[in-house]
Amino acid sequence: MPLCAAVSQRTTPAPWPPRDADHLLVSGSQMAALEEQLFASGLPVEALMEKAALAVSGRLMKRLTRDRLPGAADPGVIVLVGPGHNGGDGLVVARELHLGGHRVRLWCPFEHLRPLTEAHARHAAWLGIPRLEVAPDPGDPALWVDALFGIGQSRPPGPTLEALLAERQRQRPDELVAIDIPTGLCAETGRCLGEEAATAGVTYTIGLIKQGLVQDRSLARVGRLERIDLGLPPQLLATLPADQPLGLGRRGSGGADMLAAPWPVPEPAAGKYGRGRLLVVAGSVKYSGAARLALAGASAAGCGSLRAMLPAHLAEGLWALQPEVVLERSPNCAADGALRLEGLDRQVLERLDVVLVGPGIGNAADTPAPGTGRGWDALESFDGLVVLDADGLNRLAAGAAGLSAESWLSRRAGPTWLTPHRQEFARLFPHLATQEPLEAAAAAADRTGCGVLLKGARSVVAAPDGRRWQLMQASPEAARAGLGDVLAGYAAGLGALAAGAGMAADAQLLALAALAHARAGQEAASRWGWGGASPLAVATCLARAGDT
Repeated sequence: MPLCAAVSQRTTPAPWPPRDADHLLVSGSQMAALEEQLFASGLPVEALMEKAALAVSGRLMKRLTRDRLPGAADPGVIVLVGPGHNGGDGLVVARELHLGGHRVRLWCPFEHLRPLTEAHARHAAWLGIPRLEVAPDPGDPALWVDALFGIGQSRPPGPTLEALLAERQRQRPDELVAIDIPTGLCAETGRCLGEEAATAGVTYTIGLIKQGLVQDRSLARVGRLERIDLGLPPQLLATLPADQPLGLGRRGSGGADMLAAPWPVPEPAAGKYGRGRLLVVAGSVKYSGAARLALAGASAAGCGSLRAMLPAHLAEGLWALQPEVVLERSPNCAADGALRLEGLDRQVLERLDVVLVGPGIGNAADTPAPGTGRGWDALESFDGLVVLDADGLNRLAAGAAGLSAESWLSRRAGPTWLTPHRQEFARLFPHLATQEPLEAAAAAADRTGCGVLLKGARSVVAAPDGRRWQLMQASPEAARAGLGDVLAGYAAGLGALAAGAGMAADAQLLALAALAHARAGQEAASRWGWGGASPLAVATCLARAGDT
C-alpha cells in the first residue's frame, strides 16, 4: 500500500509565502480601491502622492548620478504629464529632480488637469521648470519619465501618442521609465490597449505589484520591474480576498522565498523508502532524451527510491548514466515508436508514492480499455500522487483514458498535478484557453481538483481551493527543449520526498518546484553563460536548490 494512501493523516505545509506587499499581485481596480480606503480613513490624497513620488525621485536621482560620466553634459529629464494623479506623481518627481540640480522639462498634451495635478503644475511653473509647447523629439538624449495615465487607463492612448512612444523606443531604446505602468498597457492583463504602448527600461510600480505587469505578453514593455513601497498597513492588505495571487521570487529578494519555503524534511533515520518512492514513465524512440532529463530532475529533488519504466532501447544503457535508477519491465512501443502504457498496472503501483507519466512518451493511443486494471485504469485508482506532463496530457486530452480529461481527473483516487504549457492546456481545457493565465489555471484546478502548473515565461500555479502563485523571475537563456522534462521530474521527485516526510501533496509544493526550477535556470545562466544553461545544467543546479 502506498505511503500516500494516508493522505488525510499528512500534514499540510504552512502558508507560503506571506500575504504581504512584497508578494501580493493585484489588479489596477483593486489597487485603486485600496487607495480609496486609505483616503476614507483620513489620509490626504496629497500625502500618498508625495510619498510615492518622493520614493521614485530618490531612485531616479541615484540612476542619473550613476549613469552620468564625469564632465559630461547633463542630458536631463523630460516628464510626460497626464491629466490625473499619475501626472501629479510625475510633477512631484519633476520638482524634486529640478531642486536636485537636474535639467528638467515638462510636456503635457492635455488642456484640463485634475485639481491636485493642476496645483502641482502651477508650482512647477513658479519654480521655472520649462514646459514644452510641442511633443518632444523622440531622439532627445534626455531620459523620459512616463507619467501619462497610470493604472486607471482603459482606453487606447490614441494614434498620436502611440506613434510618439513607438518612435521613442526605436530611436532611444529603453530610455524611458514608467511610473506605475507604461502608457497603453492594461494593469489587469498586460495587453496593449491600442496598437502600441510605451516600452520602459524600468517600471516603478506603486504600492503593490499589478498583475498585468508580470504576464508574459507585457514583459518586453515593462523592462525591469521595481516596487515602490508605501508602507501599506496590514489591516488594509487583509481586506484582499483569500485567493489573491502571490508572486514568487521577485527581483532583489535575495532568494528569501526559497529560504522560507516549506521544504520537505524526512526523518533523520529515514531510509530510501522513507524518502519517497517515485516511478517515472517516460521516453520513446523519437524522444529518447526526455526520459534522461526527467530522471535527472527527479534525482535532483533527493527522493529515496527512483524507478523508471522506459522503452527497451533506453533501459539497456541507463545503468551507465544513472545507476541509482531501478528499472521496471519495459513496455511495448507503438509502430511510430511511442511508449504504450499497458505496462502500468496496480501491482506495479502498489508500492509507490508518486508516478510521473508523460515526458517524451509520444502520442500513440493506449490499448488497455477502462476496467482492465491496466494503464489509465490503474492510474485512476492509484491513491498516490500522479504527475501528468507533455504527452501524458496530450493522450488524456485525446480520450486515451476512455473519458473526457475533466471526468477522468475528477475521478482520480489520489492527488494529481498537471504541468501543461499553453498549447497542452488548450487541448485539455479548450473552453478555458482564452482566459488569462491566472484565471485559466484557477478554473482548471477548481473543475478537476488538481494542482495546475501552467508553464510560461512567468509560470502560474493554482490549487483546487483557489490559491494561486506566479513566478516573478526566470531565465530566458534556459528556455530550450527539454527544460520542461527536468521540471516535471523535479516536481514529481519533490512530491515523493514530501510523501516520505509525511506531507500532503499540496499544490504549494508544485509552486515551490516551479520556483526552484526557475532559480536553477538563472543560476545555470550565471555560472556557465547563455550557451551553458542547458537542461542538464539546470538539473545540476536544482540538486542544490534546498540549500539556497
